[in-house]
Amino acid sequence: MASLSAIAIALLQLPGVETPELSFTEWLAQTWTDGDWMMYPLGLCALLGLIVIVWKLVDLTTKASRTRKFLREVDALIAQRKIPQALAVARDSNSPAARILAAGLERHDEGSERVMKAIENVGLIEMASLENGLVWLATVSNVAPLLGFLGTVIGMIQAFQAIESAGEVEPTVVAGGIKVALITTAFGLAIAIPINIAHNYFVTRIDRLVLDMEESAQKMIDAVHSTERGAAV
Repeated sequence: MASLSAIAIALLQLPGVETPELSFTEWLAQTWTDGDWMMYPLGLCALLGLIVIVWKLVDLTTKASRTRKFLREVDALIAQRKIPQALAVARDSNSPAARILAAGLERHDEGSERVMKAIENVGLIEMASLENGLVWLATVSNVAPLLGFLGTVIGMIQAFQAIESAGEVEPTVVAGGIKVALITTAFGLAIAIPINIAHNYFVTRIDRLVLDMEESAQKMIDAVHSTERGAAV
């Protein structure tokens, strides 16, 4: 909304462009009407993107908070070689890292290789869970500008049809089609840009979370391996 408002204000500052007596809400409603039926799929993309962004922001914030709290506790226990206590903490925690480390800790007496295999298997499942919903953001960020460009083509077709029907080229004849073309393109880009930024932001947050879990898992594997060497001696 803020980006569309800024674009509208900038356009109104151009020489020869008269300032209409419309509020931003009225201008947006008028622009929606002028954009014709192509505005409906664009609006659906914007709504879907907004819902996924809000849901993913809440989901990742909650999981990241639980994961950091869990990792602080379990890392201290692993550093002290308190594997059974670490396993108990992992079972009581509801976080992706807890489920990953619990899978490895449950097999700590079976050797470091079995621990690594268990961590890898559960890690793939948790990774897919963390990335759940991102495909919708990626899809919307790709589809929205394409819908805008489709609206551009439709608007130009309407403009040429108007010229053909009128038999002459006049600004008022082609204005409607060109308006549709420009409005849909602008809205498609205005929707895709922030959604693409949000997608990249979530990917970065997930990567950081995964890196923290990998570091903790490596500490656990080192502890198990150290225990194995101690038992062998």
